[in-house]
Amino acid sequence: MTGLRVRHRKTVALDGVDLDLGTGVHGLLGPNGAGKTSLIRVLATVAQPSGGRVEILGRDTAEQRGRTEVRRRLGYLPQEFGHYPGFTVREFVAYVAWLKEVPAARVPDAVADVVARVGLADRIDARIRTLSGGMVRRVGIAQALVNEPGVLLLDEPTAGLDPEQRVEFRELLRELGTSATVLVSTHLVEDVAAACTEVTLLDAGRIAYRGTPRSLSELGEVSDGPGDHPIERGYTAALRAHRAPGARESVR
Repeated sequence: MTGLRVRHRKTVALDGVDLDLGTGVHGLLGPNGAGKTSLIRVLATVAQPSGGRVEILGRDTAEQRGRTEVRRRLGYLPQEFGHYPGFTVREFVAYVAWLKEVPAARVPDAVADVVARVGLADRIDARIRTLSGGMVRRVGIAQALVNEPGVLLLDEPTAGLDPEQRVEFRELLRELGTSATVLVSTHLVEDVAAACTEVTLLDAGRIAYRGTPRSLSELGEVSDGPGDHPIERGYTAALRAHRAPGARESVR
């Protein structure tokens, strides 16, 4: 992303964001209204930026052909994903595989694999309307993985998951990050600390901090700000530094 700008009527959601993400798990933090979902939506090609340039997997998303090719290799879980309640888990994930142009011969195995990876193998033929909220969220994660994406975008993926499921999901993220670019938008800094290789903190549409979870924790270790964990205190310290008069756009 170079000079990325997003405007919603009179509100600037992203204001000249420059960001380069490689293989690994990248945490995206920030307060409500910071621009996290706007950034994810632009990268998912479901929203157009107001300015700047976005290149994903070597393709310029300003071009229709580039967007089409990116969508085949993209995995995306929005905060609230659309689904058909009458479909079974197998049917819905297979439908998404078809949308992603996964070869027909590979679909059955691809569906069974991702459903097992999110812990729903025993519910694969259950109708989605019979599942709990946490299970539906796991179906959303499965559909995002079914095409073996090169870029995976997850917006609040652990919402509705219980503590054990969150631990398992973090392990899955670490595995995925060995071969793909994974961007996880979350309010849960403990998920970032446990699973991410890098963290970007947005505030009012700008990058307030970029570094590793360890460096953010180290910032918190010398801070007297609120929080039970050093990374929580580091999060607050980075925001305060970014908002201070005369502060640089990015703190590292």
